[in-house]
Amino acid sequence: MNAQLLPVAGAMKGARCPKVSLTSDGRTLTVTDEARGRSTTLSPASLYRYGYSIDGSGKKSQVLTGVAALDPDGLVLLDLPGDWHPPHLRDFAAKAGIPLRDGQDDGSERTRRILAARAPGWERVRGLPVPRPARWNLALGVCAGVAGLGLMVYLGAIGMWGAWRGFSAVGRVLMELIEAKWLLVAFSPALLVVRPVLGGVHRWQAGRGVIVGPPEGPYLRMKSSRRLSVYRRSGVIAELPVERGSSLLRYRFDDLSGIFLLDPAGNPLIHLPGRWAPAALHRFTERHGLGLAMHRISRDEYLTLTTNSPQAIP
Repeated sequence: MNAQLLPVAGAMKGARCPKVSLTSDGRTLTVTDEARGRSTTLSPASLYRYGYSIDGSGKKSQVLTGVAALDPDGLVLLDLPGDWHPPHLRDFAAKAGIPLRDGQDDGSERTRRILAARAPGWERVRGLPVPRPARWNLALGVCAGVAGLGLMVYLGAIGMWGAWRGFSAVGRVLMELIEAKWLLVAFSPALLVVRPVLGGVHRWQAGRGVIVGPPEGPYLRMKSSRRLSVYRRSGVIAELPVERGSSLLRYRFDDLSGIFLLDPAGNPLIHLPGRWAPAALHRFTERHGLGLAMHRISRDEYLTLTTNSPQAIP
């Protein structure tokens, strides 16, 4: 029996609802990303409804929700961020004959571990418009920042700081509604200076091995107290002690890659899937006295590591 399912809201509070449709033909699912005009067909062993804290605090942070399609080993074939109405999702799964597991009560740590364990060919379907090329964002951002700076100076010169604050507040609301993030510098002109400086500092620290990873995160920093911190733009999202003799494993499994932090006995402590430049990892581990190994691993090794890792960042 064919069935169809649509998300009812965005993956986080205030986010845009993804333009994604999910249809079934028996146990075969077709996911259509209407925003980008492409479809994916798969036959998952189960579906997993999730919700987890994006910064690890679990209380005041935003919660990311969605549905993941899993293979027989529990590896993620497809990640569909969004708010999927539970009764509709249960009916859809029942009609398709696919087991559904509701992981809303799993806790953020367990959910992140599940989502970080990806199957070969893994894909995330967001259902959102393709971002404007970076060069246009930069040009528009600079123009908006210059205009905002000029207006701020003018209103300040004539003693109308209250008008600027009101304009800034309205502008930020408008920016969220139209999803034009480059407008942020128009209402916070200091970002014209702050962002390039912060980017330069990040590159300088990465070049010296102080940190490793991209500015938007996740990236790693070792504190003097032998604690490894994982950062995103919002701040620390995970922190764990590191014993002497610990190491980083950069793995390749089929078309997947990522790193595990291992304790001296070789047990995984945290899993961070993604692309990590070997040279940057070498600088970081050499500076902080960590071991570094780079291996292509088997499926069984990958399953063992992802299953036993107590923490992960999807």
